[in-house]
Amino acid sequence: MSTSTGFDVRRIGGRIGAEILGVDLQQELDPALVAELNTALLDHKALVFRDQHLDDAGQLRFASLFGELTTAHPTVPSAEGQPNVLPVDGEAGQRANRWHTDVTFVRTPPKASTLRSIVVPPYGGNTLIANSQAAYDDLPEPLRAFADRAWAVHTNDYDYAVPRDERAAARRKQFTSRTYRTAHPVVRVHPETGRRGLFVGGFARTLLGFDGEQSQELLRVLQSYVTRPENVLRVSWNPGDVVLFDNRATQHYAPDDYGDLPRLLHRVTVAGDVPVGVDGSESYVVEGDEAAHYTPAVA
Repeated sequence: MSTSTGFDVRRIGGRIGAEILGVDLQQELDPALVAELNTALLDHKALVFRDQHLDDAGQLRFASLFGELTTAHPTVPSAEGQPNVLPVDGEAGQRANRWHTDVTFVRTPPKASTLRSIVVPPYGGNTLIANSQAAYDDLPEPLRAFADRAWAVHTNDYDYAVPRDERAAARRKQFTSRTYRTAHPVVRVHPETGRRGLFVGGFARTLLGFDGEQSQELLRVLQSYVTRPENVLRVSWNPGDVVLFDNRATQHYAPDDYGDLPRLLHRVTVAGDVPVGVDGSESYVVEGDEAAHYTPAVA
C-alpha cells in the first residue's frame, strides 16, 4: 500500500505486522509522514523498518515523534549516559522469554515501544509480537462477556523463572527492588481507536475475586487466544533494524534459542495513559507508587 507522503506499507502478517519501505529514520520526518506512520501503527500494531542503523540519539529522536518518552525502566538501570534507553542484553540475564506487555505493573504503561538491533545472533534471537485485539475478537461470546467485566492485578514481583546464573539472579533482584502491583481491566479500550483488546500477559498474576489457582487457570485460557499462531508476527532481526509496536494492543516474547551467542537491542518507550475498561473505569495502584520517576504520564 502506498501512502500520500510517498512511503510503502507492506503487510508481513495476516493479522499483525507491516514493513515500512521508503522511510529513512536518520532524516527529519515531516509531521504529515509521522501522522501516517501512526495510522499504520494503529492498523498493523507492529511496524518494521529495515537497515536504519540509528544510534541512541536517532532512536530517541524517532521515538519522541510519537509522544513524551519514559525513562528506561522503573527499576532497571539505563544504558550508560542515556536515561531513556534500556539495553536488552542477552549476555546480562535479560532474556525475556515470557509473553508480556511492557511495564504493565505500573498504572500508566507505555503507549509504544521501539526496539533497535545492535548485535544479533546468526540464528535464533527473533522477537514474537502478538495482536491482543484480534485475540479479543476471537473469544467466544460467553468468555468475552466475562473478560469485559474482569480485572487483573499486575506485578513485577513474582517467581516467574529460576535464575540461570548469578548474573540473572542479580538482574532479578534489581528488577524487583521496588514492588509494584496495579489493577488493570482485563479488556482495555484503546484510547485512539476505541477497539477492545485483552490486557493480560506475564505480569498479570491474579484476577480480582478469584484465588491464585483459579486466577492462573482463567488467565491461561485468555492468554491462549493472544498467542494463537494466526495472531503472532515473528520478527527476524538484522543489525540496524528498528521495530515500533503499540504497547496498548500487543504482547511480545523473545525466545531464548540462541545459546551463548551475543544479542543486544536497545529499547526506548513512549509514555502512555491510564488504561480504561469497557465500563469506563480506570486502572489503579494496589501497591507501590505512581512511578513518577519513570513516566511523565503521571503528571
